[in-house]
Amino acid sequence: MTRLAVTEGLTGDQRDILAAIREFVDNEIIPVANELEHADEYPQAIVDGLKEMGVFGLMIPEEFGGLGESLLTYALVVEEIARGWMSVSGVINTHFIVAWMLMQHGTDEQKAHYLPRMATGEVRGAFSMSEPGCGSDVAAITSKAVRATDDDRDEFILNGAKMWLTNGGSSTLVAVLVLTPEESADGASVYKQMTTFLIEKPSGFGEVRPGLTIPGKIDKMGYKGVDTTELVMDGLRLKATDILGGLPGKGFYQMMDGVEVGRVNVAARACGVSIRAFELGVEYAQQRVTFGKPIAEHQAVSFRLADMAVKVEAAHQMMVMAARKKDSGERNDLEAGMAKYLASEYCKEVVEDSFRIHGGYGYSKEYDIERLYREAPMLLIGEGTADIQRMIIARRLLEEYKTRT
Repeated sequence: MTRLAVTEGLTGDQRDILAAIREFVDNEIIPVANELEHADEYPQAIVDGLKEMGVFGLMIPEEFGGLGESLLTYALVVEEIARGWMSVSGVINTHFIVAWMLMQHGTDEQKAHYLPRMATGEVRGAFSMSEPGCGSDVAAITSKAVRATDDDRDEFILNGAKMWLTNGGSSTLVAVLVLTPEESADGASVYKQMTTFLIEKPSGFGEVRPGLTIPGKIDKMGYKGVDTTELVMDGLRLKATDILGGLPGKGFYQMMDGVEVGRVNVAARACGVSIRAFELGVEYAQQRVTFGKPIAEHQAVSFRLADMAVKVEAAHQMMVMAARKKDSGERNDLEAGMAKYLASEYCKEVVEDSFRIHGGYGYSKEYDIERLYREAPMLLIGEGTADIQRMIIARRLLEEYKTRT
C-alpha cells in the first residue's frame, strides 16, 4: 500500500522484515494462492520459505534461537501474509500462540526443550479449547485428565474430544485444555479446575500415538489449504511434567493469555484480507469501462471505494494499538477484543464491496475476490465470535466506568 495501513514509528529492523515479507508474498504466495486454495493443498513450499526466513521464530527470544521481535512486528507480518493468502497466516498463528504461552507460563525446562525447535520450525505448535459440544463456552468443556491409578502417580490419563484444531495434522506440539477436577480444592471455580497439557506427537492423521487420534481434515467452505481437524483422546497417558507451567489448575488463564495474542492475530489477518480486497477493487474499477468511462469515475463506485479505504485504515490502526498495548505489558483484552471485532466486521464489508465492484466476474473462480469472499466469514468466528467480543468489551467497559455510589 502506498498510503493506507501505514504504521508510524517502526524501527529499521521492522521495516526491513516487512519489506522482505512483502516481497515474498508478492512473488511466492499471490501467484499460487488461488491454485492451492482451490485444490485445498497444503502450502508446503510456502511454509518452507517462511521457515528459511525465520518467521517461525519471529517472537521467540534470541536466547532460544528466535528473532526476539515484538507482537507488533508479528501482527504486521501476519497482515502482509494474509494479504497474499489468509490460510498461510493460519499456519503460523497457532504456532505463535503456543510459543507465547510457553514463553509466559512454561517452566524453564519446557522453554529449553521446546522453544529452540519451535524457532526453527522443527516443532510446529497448535492449541485446542473448543469441543464438539461447545465453542466459545469454554466452561462447558468435558475433556478430562485424571491421575493414573497404577504405580506411576506422576502420570495422567486423558479422555475426550476436541474440535476445530487448526494445524491438527501438521503440528507436532499441541496445547490442550482439559478438566482436572481431582487436582482442585472442593468448591473451586470451574475455571480453576482446568489445566493445559503439552502433547508431543508426529505429524499426520489417524492414531498418531497411543491414545491420540487425529481423524482427518474437516472440509470447509473457505480457509482451505491449512488443515483443520478434530482431536480424540482415548486413554492418552501424559506425565505431570507435560503440564504447562508444571502446576494444574492454571490452564484457563494461560489459554486466555494466548487467545489475546490470537485475537490480535485475527485482527491482523482481517486487515490483510481487507487490504487485498481494496487493492483488487481499486485496480478493477480503473480498468473496467462502462458507459464510456472507467467505473471508478462513477460516483456509486467511487463512494464505495472511499468507504472501503476508511474501513481498511480504521481497522489497521486499531490492530496496531492492540498489539502495542500487549507489548507494553499492559492488559489488552479490551483493545484486542475491539480490534478483532472491528477488523473482522469491516473485512466482511470491504470484501463484499470489492465483490460488488467486480460484478459478475467476482463470482468467477478465476478472480481472487471469489476466494476472499469465502475466507472472510472465518474471521467473524475465529478466536471468539463477534458477540463474544462485544461481551468482553462491555464487561471491561463496565469495570472501567463503574458507577460510584
